[in-house]
Amino acid sequence: MHTPTANRDSRLALWLRVREYAVPASMIETATARRHAGDWAGACAAAGIDVDFNLRSLARSHGRDVADRIRADLRHLAPDLLRWHMPRVAPDGLLRPGLTLTLARYAVPAPHGSAPHVHLVARTPPAWADGGQRISLALWDGSRSEAGVASGDPRRRARPDRRFRLDLHRHLWDARRADELRARSGADRPPCDDPPGPDPDLAATLSAEHACAVGRWADETAILLRTEGRTTGSVTVRLGARRRLVLDLELDPDLDLYGDPDGYGLRPPTLRIGAAPAGGSARPLPVLPDAAVRVLPDLELLRTGSIEPGRLHPLVADALAPESVPARPSRTADPGGPRYVDCRGSRHRIGLVDGVLTALDHDEAELRREELLVALSGTPLPCLRAIDTAHRRPDCLTGVRERLDHGDVAGALAVVEDLLGPGALLRPGPLRDELEAAARRRITYGLFRAGLAEPGPKRFPVPGHRSRRPRRGRRAS
Repeated sequence: MHTPTANRDSRLALWLRVREYAVPASMIETATARRHAGDWAGACAAAGIDVDFNLRSLARSHGRDVADRIRADLRHLAPDLLRWHMPRVAPDGLLRPGLTLTLARYAVPAPHGSAPHVHLVARTPPAWADGGQRISLALWDGSRSEAGVASGDPRRRARPDRRFRLDLHRHLWDARRADELRARSGADRPPCDDPPGPDPDLAATLSAEHACAVGRWADETAILLRTEGRTTGSVTVRLGARRRLVLDLELDPDLDLYGDPDGYGLRPPTLRIGAAPAGGSARPLPVLPDAAVRVLPDLELLRTGSIEPGRLHPLVADALAPESVPARPSRTADPGGPRYVDCRGSRHRIGLVDGVLTALDHDEAELRREELLVALSGTPLPCLRAIDTAHRRPDCLTGVRERLDHGDVAGALAVVEDLLGPGALLRPGPLRDELEAAARRRITYGLFRAGLAEPGPKRFPVPGHRSRRPRRGRRAS
């Protein structure tokens, strides 16, 4: 297998796992219902998003016009869609930790602030406090203290990342503009219909090795430059820690750019590859947002047949596959009938009785004798061994672990209850260890939010190990 193919398969496998566990159907349904009811705060709560500012104080701190615009955007914020499109890292597909990204920018009148713009930002906690995979909404204006954030907590005033910004991609979180995803992702044309660049071989290499959306780069570069008040110029593309591209946008003299508000009618940008600039010499160049650099993962999954439209977020499915009916099924297991075990030459049943997994074909006296035998280091009945295995290391353990890693505690508990019953007392083993570790991580996140925990060896309490995969060496997905 060639390396580009292996890289592409690995990327698709990661995003399939993310789509399976990161944004469960129950979260989408609840957040959507609350958003349609006008309860934007309730929608954020359903999607695992905390709000770190007070709307009532916005008019006083930033002016009434800014407050009204922020309030209007929050009413149309689809927090489950934002979570769907948030940047993630390999190998687990978890949210990129310690990230601050801009959702929208608002011009601020001079008397109300020292900065020309206030940013509505989404933030993720650092890796050591990311239990529950929570996201927070805040306001950032570059001042020493932000609205709604304690001035003594410098960790929450991180500058928005130039590489990850969604103010130029509002269709990734704003329900009013979700249908723009089709054109902005290039889904409205076949993949082979991308406009040719100045170096077709280079474009093919970028598409194969980095899943780059080269066919969209000219238009996306024009959009980015317009925010800088320019119609031509250069922008930087980050492909990794040590690799950069510089895109030069040139006007076609036979076309009128100013009559084309979407940036079409431009010649493809000229690409040249350069080493990582020494001493930050390329910093003044605008950075093409990561959402514009690579092919949309959902579009890639659809084109390769790796996913059905019904398993996508409904707003994403409407944009990318409008002819399909997006009916995303629930991911939690459904309670079934009794399970069968070969026990002493017979086929016996185990099932739920009064909310506890029980051997149905053994009477209580026999079960008590077997429990006494086990206490004396004897070998239990196959039925009891099957129940013990379900408690300690069930077949669904991988799915439970994935749900816990992505913050879907309710989904993980639903799977466990469907298997063992709501009244079961978990026995020591990997399953209980995973649930206890998830609870400790949530406590650590709460302490971080309260400013009572810090990174390093003095952190309290010490969080449990996340999963069977090491946290070192995370890389961008």
